[in-house]
Amino acid sequence: MLGAAQFAQRMGGMSPAKACLLLSLPMVVLFWVGLEGQGGLTLGLQALVAPSFENVDELLLYYAWWPRLSIALLAGGGLGLAGVLMQQVLRNPLASPTTLGVASGANLALMTATLLAPGLLVAGREWVALLGGALAVGLVFLLSWRRGLAPIVVVLSGLVVNLYLGALSTALLLFNHEALSGLLIWGAGSLAQNGWDGVAILWPRLAISCVAAWFLLRPLAVLELDDASAKSLGVSLTYLRFAGMGLAVFITGSIVSVVGIIGFIGLAAPNIVRMAGARRLGPRLLWSALLGAVLLTTTDLLLQQFGGMVAAFIPTGAITGALGAPLLMWLIPRLKLQGDQPPKGAGVFAHRHPAPSRLATGLILALLGATILGLLFGQGVDGWYWLAPDNWNVMQWRMPRVMAAAASGLMLAIAGTILQRLSANPMASPEVLGISGGCAIALILGIFLLPAPTNMMLIGVGTLGAFATLLVLVGINRKSGYLPERLLLTGVAVSALFDAVRSVMLAGGDPRGQQVIAWLAGSTYYVDITNAVVVGGIAAVLALVTLPFTRWLDILPLGAPTAKALGVTLNRARLALLLLVALLTACATLVVGPLSFIGLLAPHMARLVGFSRAGQHLLGAALIGMLLMVLADWVGRQIIFPYEMPAGLVASLIGGAYFMWGLRRL
Repeated sequence: MLGAAQFAQRMGGMSPAKACLLLSLPMVVLFWVGLEGQGGLTLGLQALVAPSFENVDELLLYYAWWPRLSIALLAGGGLGLAGVLMQQVLRNPLASPTTLGVASGANLALMTATLLAPGLLVAGREWVALLGGALAVGLVFLLSWRRGLAPIVVVLSGLVVNLYLGALSTALLLFNHEALSGLLIWGAGSLAQNGWDGVAILWPRLAISCVAAWFLLRPLAVLELDDASAKSLGVSLTYLRFAGMGLAVFITGSIVSVVGIIGFIGLAAPNIVRMAGARRLGPRLLWSALLGAVLLTTTDLLLQQFGGMVAAFIPTGAITGALGAPLLMWLIPRLKLQGDQPPKGAGVFAHRHPAPSRLATGLILALLGATILGLLFGQGVDGWYWLAPDNWNVMQWRMPRVMAAAASGLMLAIAGTILQRLSANPMASPEVLGISGGCAIALILGIFLLPAPTNMMLIGVGTLGAFATLLVLVGINRKSGYLPERLLLTGVAVSALFDAVRSVMLAGGDPRGQQVIAWLAGSTYYVDITNAVVVGGIAAVLALVTLPFTRWLDILPLGAPTAKALGVTLNRARLALLLLVALLTACATLVVGPLSFIGLLAPHMARLVGFSRAGQHLLGAALIGMLLMVLADWVGRQIIFPYEMPAGLVASLIGGAYFMWGLRRL
């Protein structure tokens, strides 16, 4: 991590006070303009102090405008405070309520309580959110504790927890869209208020949190030392970390329970303050809270000013998340993380099966059996039955789904194999790289913005989105030589941007949102025979294109020095392989959505059963990927019959659990 002096030099020697003052000027201007649009400063102050219940303008100011301003200040300040606490506890400048999954866990807990136990919300929404956030951050801790909370492992753990909780939230929305549609705007971070209830709930909790942070100030400052030095002072690091993180989770849960998920602020405010030269914990807490309040309030006032009536339907939290993704991308090349090297060396792929051809034959037979199962066996109105192969009335619907699922599994498995061998990291996957998220952003925009999008138009739009993501990856990582850990962190930023775009689009109440939710879940329901043949042909061609790269994939896991000694030009090899990964992932994402973990699961399982050489690894992963996706599609059709659970969602729930298990053992 860059030193405070270097940060201050980058900011031109600006102090935190000057930075806050400078960034607050737009807020003051927007505050003045906003009040002028509501009748002027005099009327605004009169409405705040003694509103007249006969004046509609004063009532709107008193019950809507002033509470919204107050909640923005409180929520922004609280998120800035929580961000500093998380970064201090983890010694990680990329830690924040959103990157660690705290906000997603709190949101999922509130959605679940809304459906299953609404009485808990009456008792206290913040406690439900606190429980969800605590479970999420506890899971992140569990996944990364063995690696000493290394920053790259913590960030990756937070990413997979976010993805997994997002998959669960998508499942709830898919089957309870009408019941939860009202939560879409709130869950994405809406600051709209119709009274002072939110302020009354939030300010006492934040006041208590500030007092608690003041008492923890000196103990938490010890965490700036290394573990050995801190233990020599008689400090219990475990209890201290739990106290600091518990307070941060309480703050985040309280905010999420009132306004939903607000991105960016908990990451941006602490890093800007650090860049401005705040070295000690006390000043960082103070100035980060103030700057967080300024940033969120400025964003919300700007949205109200230029959004007009639309501001009521565009969540402020999603807008701040969209602003936070570029900030994270800007920070990645400038932050040197400790312990961010993934495992290197040929040992990662050393296990070999004595008879790989026999193993491949067994997988082919298993795939054939799964295909027969998916085509011929299922449930009907009279229970389970075997379908006659010549029954085209049913086969014409099942065959495209099985073909599309197999083709998608093939492409994701090959993409995951390339990425894992490229980074020598068995926990890498296309979802982590961010290509799926970039493709999904383009597709969502295409569905909402194009007047009558056809399948071919969406294929083109999705491919452009994937390549645009690739260009971002190349632009950010070219100077570092496409180091794997930097690529993975860039994927985290792209995923954050995807979440923001998804939230904005789904919060508008557009009926096409249900179509987007179904696609995000990874359903093969809409695939016809023509599309299935096209997807299968593309998968076969891309699989053949991969074969010439097997030599590089054998050499790259040996490490950079060995690869250079054997004549491999690393930058060119990495760029070519990333291009192939982007194309494979984009084509698969168009069919089964961005949430599948087949790109992680298939290569990892292929390696575990003994496919070690690159050609064998690609073949084994491809067969396992097709097998898993065909089975996921069949299970999704049968598990809650007559309803369906999309294949991508089934795969993501299984694969996400496996990912977390793998991170725990890494």
